[in-house]
Amino acid sequence: MSLEDYRKAYKLGKKDYQTRMMHGQRPILDALENIIPSNEVHSMVPLGLVQIPIDQIAGTMTEGRSNVFSGNFMPILSENSEFAQKWINLSTAHAEEGIREPVKAYEYMNKFYIEEGNKRVSVMKYFQAVSIPGNVTRIMPKRTEEKENKIYFEFLDFYKVAKINYIWFSKEGSFSKLQKIVGKNPEDIWTDDERIDFNSLYNRFTAAYEAKGGGALASITPGDAFLSFIKLYGYQELVSKTTNEIKELVTKSWEEFKMLSQGDEVELKMNPVPEKKLSLSRLLPLNAAQLKSTKLKIAFIYEKTVTSSAWTYSHELGRLHLEQMFPDEVSTIYFDNITEQNADEYIEKAIEEGCDIIFTTTPIFAPASVKAAIAHPGVKILNCSLNTSHRYIRTYYARMHEAKFLMGAIAGAMAENDILTYITDYPVFGNIANINAFALGAKMINPRVKVYLEWSTLKDYDVTESLQRTHPDCVSARDIVIPEDASRYFGIYHMDNGRPRNLAMPLCHWGKFYERLIRTIMDGSWKHDDNTAKAINYWWGMSSGVVDVICSKNLPVGTKRLVELLKHTITAGEFNPFAGVLYSQTGIIEGNPDAVLTPEEIMKMDWLAENIVGFIPKEEDLREHAQPVVSQQGLQAK
Repeated sequence: MSLEDYRKAYKLGKKDYQTRMMHGQRPILDALENIIPSNEVHSMVPLGLVQIPIDQIAGTMTEGRSNVFSGNFMPILSENSEFAQKWINLSTAHAEEGIREPVKAYEYMNKFYIEEGNKRVSVMKYFQAVSIPGNVTRIMPKRTEEKENKIYFEFLDFYKVAKINYIWFSKEGSFSKLQKIVGKNPEDIWTDDERIDFNSLYNRFTAAYEAKGGGALASITPGDAFLSFIKLYGYQELVSKTTNEIKELVTKSWEEFKMLSQGDEVELKMNPVPEKKLSLSRLLPLNAAQLKSTKLKIAFIYEKTVTSSAWTYSHELGRLHLEQMFPDEVSTIYFDNITEQNADEYIEKAIEEGCDIIFTTTPIFAPASVKAAIAHPGVKILNCSLNTSHRYIRTYYARMHEAKFLMGAIAGAMAENDILTYITDYPVFGNIANINAFALGAKMINPRVKVYLEWSTLKDYDVTESLQRTHPDCVSARDIVIPEDASRYFGIYHMDNGRPRNLAMPLCHWGKFYERLIRTIMDGSWKHDDNTAKAINYWWGMSSGVVDVICSKNLPVGTKRLVELLKHTITAGEFNPFAGVLYSQTGIIEGNPDAVLTPEEIMKMDWLAENIVGFIPKEEDLREHAQPVVSQQGLQAK
């Protein structure tokens, strides 16, 4: 039987050899001595006995041992050769008692190259073994700025604590994300039981993923797909699921993997589609039965309450606006004080109550939204977040940087001592653009002005004390306040005899957003985007009426006229706050005076304008309540 196995392996080898030759590729195994640059000095790190993943064995150590195998490690010498007989003997030994003697190998960039035991590897590959024991020496490359090199050194940090070498990613930062998703701090050591659980889940996932066709998604690794999978469904929940349950979830989530392979493409909808004229049947009065069958039921899921959060309050105003605009066509409900942990439960509750549309109004509810959308494809679910790429849900946000530019211009005009303070909360996508737009607007009016950036969510930090030290002439604080809060510390204010005097406030009119979006569902425009391969993100601004600035009567007439002029040019698309030459704290961002930053460059902005005094904090620098939002939507989240 072993001779028959050799003949089968030989055919596999010859077929692979010929295929590679036809495509102009090296037909035999790679040799590490040809891969490592000759002028590069390496250090050697003995790893001891390691389970080497078969799929990561890329070749031999030296050229002399590579030409008896095809590129897939199958033999290419005739069955009458001495080599063939040794291969057959090893095959027999494997069938009768298993191959236990470790090979000797070198690891370079998480690929393995065999010095002793090439035939053992060939036999094990033929029998589709998952791994083979080996005494491994790691060859350390020099650090470079190349992407693969950076990912490799991130892998080394992960390997120190996990001792797992069979998962790989195509994106920087993924190994640290994996460590976090499985519930560990960066320096936490994995136990043997934890490695066993992880290996079991990863193997079950990859088997289902490959069976579904994961090999065709060549631009991502199985590790990329796995990371997306456990981020969506939760690692601990998945560990306890059966193989069939994993298969079912992989099948349901396939559009997510396809989107991941396309580079997380997001189709930005910068403006609402023009409203269609309603047909005569829609203009005629509906009878009671028709009204009941066509009425949309909409749910809003709030993280906080309207009495404790200005953000929730602004969305609640949007919900009430919907009811006022569509008293006969729409009914709404809401659930508030919802957490990341129980969001799934309340989205399901909304679906059970017959809701056709669900708005989840915070980025931390995105995973729960996706899971519900996969399970209930007939329900339209939208999450309020920016740059979140999921095929099963749509996301929405407002271009608040347009309003913040105007706010900066107002503050710059009113700052007599050239000192401004900008108070904000989370370093998330879009918010950095808000900060920079404010600074650029202020600088346009007053080139000498400095903007002191304050983060209200920093650990062990008192913004009030900082304000007392810097003595700003104008302060940009939270956008709005809730009715129960009598504070005047919102919008832009100026201290006058120890009391805040409000000058202007930015407005995000969520009611207009929800109204225009619901109209696209009513007139059928929504369906046009159902077949797109990209994630859809609505990012509307002043041109749609969603974003505005309200000026106080305390503002000078000339400044009001300037604001109206700037508002008109932005609304008409004649001016962009991020046009022309741009400088950051560390140097030039854009040197072309005719250039305009793309929407993607604006939303992913990770730099601060040169006239800003401050920094962008890391997630670990923030208070506990801020970390979930930053983990989901922070600058390092993607």
